[in-house]
Amino acid sequence: MSDNSHADDTDHSGPIKTPKQLLVTVFFAFVVPIFTIIGIVYYITSANMPAAGAGDTEQLVDARIQKVGAVTVLDATQAAAAQAEAASAAAAPASGVAVASSATSGALPANAGETRYKETCFACHATGVLGAPKFGNKADWAPRIATGLDTLVAAAIHGLGPMPPRGGSNASDAEIKAAVEYMVNAAK
Repeated sequence: MSDNSHADDTDHSGPIKTPKQLLVTVFFAFVVPIFTIIGIVYYITSANMPAAGAGDTEQLVDARIQKVGAVTVLDATQAAAAQAEAASAAAAPASGVAVASSATSGALPANAGETRYKETCFACHATGVLGAPKFGNKADWAPRIATGLDTLVAAAIHGLGPMPPRGGSNASDAEIKAAVEYMVNAAK
């Protein structure tokens, strides 16, 4: 290459000359940054949190542990007045409910059983889902009919096996009875 000799013939070696210097350098290169990062993270995460109990006043604590309900003990005079007030407040809505329920408590239409069956019972009894007796199938219904109509109606009202009470509807007892009679008559 070149025969020129450099005027500066110095040895090119690194700053680490002994194994002890190497260990100190490794320590400071890896361990110190890790502790520095941990310190910074701790400072950031704890800087915006108040000390335990510093922000809690007695009123805030009382509000958090307040009981849900309370019992009030009244003497006979106060109890009678409170009961009369509650009855008068409930009288207006109750009369409206009584009128509505008296209108529905009368005789059901002739097709009430069929209507309730189509609205509620059809979902399971048309195909026999979950062991429900199929509509119009005499073999499925015969053992159930043998138990009596009252037993069938009670089972429909209160639920039996996988069938929920009232078939999952909000039908009245009279509507449930009409639907059971409709299904039983179809299976006879």
